[in-house]
Parts: sequence; structure tokens; C-alpha cells
Amino acid sequence: MLRWIIFIIAYIALGLYTLQALKTASRYPWVHYLFMVVSILVLGNFIYQFTVGEEPGRVLSRSKSYAFGFLLTMLIFFSVTILFLFSEDIFRFFTGVYHKVFGGTKEFSLPQRRRFLSLIALGIAALPFGALLYGMYRGKYNFKVLKYTLEFEDLPEAFDGYQITQISDIHSGSFDNRKKIEYAVDLVNQQESDLLLFTGDMVNNMTDEMRPWAELFTTLKAKDGKFSVLGNHDYGDYIPWETEEEKSQNLEDLKELQRAMGFDLLLNENRYLYKGKDKIALIGVENWGRGGFKKAGDLKKATAKVAEDDFKILMSHDPSHWEDVVLKDKVHYHLTLSGHTHGMQFGIEIPGWVKWSPIKWRYRYWAGIYKELGQFINVNRGFGFLGYPGRVGIWPEISVITLKKKPLT
Repeated sequence: MLRWIIFIIAYIALGLYTLQALKTASRYPWVHYLFMVVSILVLGNFIYQFTVGEEPGRVLSRSKSYAFGFLLTMLIFFSVTILFLFSEDIFRFFTGVYHKVFGGTKEFSLPQRRRFLSLIALGIAALPFGALLYGMYRGKYNFKVLKYTLEFEDLPEAFDGYQITQISDIHSGSFDNRKKIEYAVDLVNQQESDLLLFTGDMVNNMTDEMRPWAELFTTLKAKDGKFSVLGNHDYGDYIPWETEEEKSQNLEDLKELQRAMGFDLLLNENRYLYKGKDKIALIGVENWGRGGFKKAGDLKKATAKVAEDDFKILMSHDPSHWEDVVLKDKVHYHLTLSGHTHGMQFGIEIPGWVKWSPIKWRYRYWAGIYKELGQFINVNRGFGFLGYPGRVGIWPEISVITLKKKPLT
């Protein structure tokens, strides 16, 4: 209760401070009242969703996600505006002190706020405010096909030009627009790849989240089949279960559902893909994550009967597994495919110039292609979304990777 009281007081204080900029910039009272009404509604909805309307679990439900998203949008607007106001108020304070000490009247008085600074503050604050709203309205379904060509000296000849489509982090429990998901599934199929690989997190918590979408995702296709692995959310670790048996059954149901959808689910297993006399090994591990994340991935078990000189593609949900385990393993994995980070669903990407997201402070390998010790990883930015119900700058991704044989020099 005390935390709620402190939070409400802080929110109201920030809102009232921000209101000063609006009063300086606009002489119309209805603008001030509209701001106050919207601010109160956002706060009220957030309190309701996270108290009376609360659903148990560490993963936000759809209604809680939107309540969080709108609150985040308002807080960003407050913060950017206040940054300007506070800077000006410091100047106004020292101006008042100067007049008190050195002025003719020896009175302490604050100069009026300058309207143009309030307008600048509100204008700049409107940029992230609008971006976050756009992210919730359109950004989360702004699917992008990102294409990569990777060269390997030891790629089997028959696989030169082999094309792989990777998707990751579906998070079906967050979907709220069927037409957009149908469009994305069609976009995947339009790539006409040889292989389709899904690298985990089909649901947020429960198998039932995927059932309304299962028939649609069953239509995903690739010439040589589609394969999947589990992500950390697929184990159901983020909500309470009445019994361990119920939780275990949920996981078994998800495994069966994936198989019914046509996925060959690799649980610390491997498969061989053949073209004539040539072959490549496809290896899939269960989730292995740094810190408190589940560590069910077992490379040794997954590579049983895989020869050392085989060309290997590894599916592992969390890229920290690649950094902490795979790169240090005695086995050489030519290409690892991961997801998990979502690129934090927020950042700035301008190809060839800038690629930034706050997630880089947690994950060294957080989006796109990286190469270390002669081994590649692609960290897919995710198909779906979780928590904040949107995306800004880091769009939902369909990765298309073409394997090429590098000429010997």
C-alpha cells in the first residue's frame, strides 16, 4: 500500500509540474483540463488493472500491458517536459538570488517562464509520446523481412544457395489483430525458403494462448520442413499453477500442439538434412539462459552422433547461451539461430549508420548477425511482443538467411 501511495503522489507531482508548461504555452483552459483528465484516466486504469483487475503471474496480461503502455507514454511525456522546465527553473532561481543580493530593491522574485521554452519542451516531449502511441497502434505489426547472406568455406556443395527463414518469439498470448497475423504468416510463406526454423517462445504462459492461432500457423511451409525449439516462456514458469502436474501437462500439451502444427520439435536433439550425398546437421536445444532463466539446454546430448566435421546449424532460444557456452564448446557450430531479446521492442536502427537499443546493456548480442571465432549467430528481433504492447524502431522480424559456399583462396 505504501508503494502505491508513493507512486500516486510522485505521478501527480510530475503531472502538475508538466501542467506548468502547458499553462505557459497555451492560454486555452480546455487544453489544461484535457491534459488533467487524460492523466487521471491513465493513472486510474493502471491502478485498476494492477489491483482489482490483476491477473496473477509475472507476465503482463493484455489489459495490464496496455495499462502499462499508456502509463509509460505519459511518464515519458512528463519526464522530457520536466527536464526542460527544471533547467529553466534553476536559471530562474539563480536570477532571483542575483536580484536579491545585487538588485536595487533587494527582493527575491522569479522571472516568468518563457513561452518559447515551454513550447520547445512540449514539442520535443511529443516525439517519444507519439512514437510510443504509434508503437502500440501500428509498430507492433510493422513486419520486416531482413535478408542475410553468409559464406562458409566448408559448406557442402549441394547446400550452396540454401535459404532458411527464421522466426522467433511469437508470444501468441499478446496478439489482438488476426488480419495482421494472417498478413505476417503469408509474408513468411512468400519467402519460399528451403527450411523454416522457429526459435522459441510460442506462448506467454499457457498452451491455450496458441490454440486460436494454431490452424493459421499450421499453414506455414518450407520445402524441407519446419523445426522448432522451446523458449523460456514455453515452460509456464511465470504464472502460478495449482499443482506441478498441471504445469507439466501444460508443457506436454504445447509440445503436442507444435507437432500437430507440423513442427518437428527438437528437445536437445538433432536431425540431418540431405541433398544427394551432402548433408548438414540441424541441432536444437531446450532453453538455456543466463542468470535465473531456465537451463535445460544440453549441447552434449543434442549433438550425440553428430560428427565433428559436419556442417552444423544450432537452434538455441537465448543468445547468452551462444556467448557463455556455445563459443567455448569444443564443437564448432557454424551458425546459431536465437531470439529472446526482442531488441527490447524499442530502439533506433538506420542500416549502415546506427543500431542502438537499451537492451545492449544486458545482452552483448541482441539483434542481427554477429561473428565470433569463425562462428555466426543471428539474433532474431522477434515476431510478437510482450510487456509493452508495441514496438518503436525495432520492428517484428522475419529473418531470411542464404548459405553460400565461400570460394577457396
